Amino acid sequence: MAVILAAMTQGFDADEMVARFRERAAAVRRRGLPPVEGAERQMIMRQIQLDFQDFAMLGDADASLEDGILTLRIDLRPAPEAGACSTVGS
Repeated sequence: MAVILAAMTQGFDADEMVARFRERAAAVRRRGLPPVEGAERQMIMRQIQLDFQDFAMLGDADASLEDGILTLRIDLRPAPEAGACSTVGS
């Protein structure tokens, strides 16, 4: 297994991987719903939402590959409100 992973990291670009996830998130948003109704439609809509969420989070990651370890940093903190002051005590 280690040999396979070592071969995979040669030429690997973490930023390109993140860009592919960003593209996948956009593709999920463009995806249409099949002509189904009822519980099946709700199930498909839920899966589409989860797919978008997962791909979008990975597409927003800061990725690095150091010493063979891929690290993805994803900021899940809420975005600051417009007009909010970001310094304490101002």
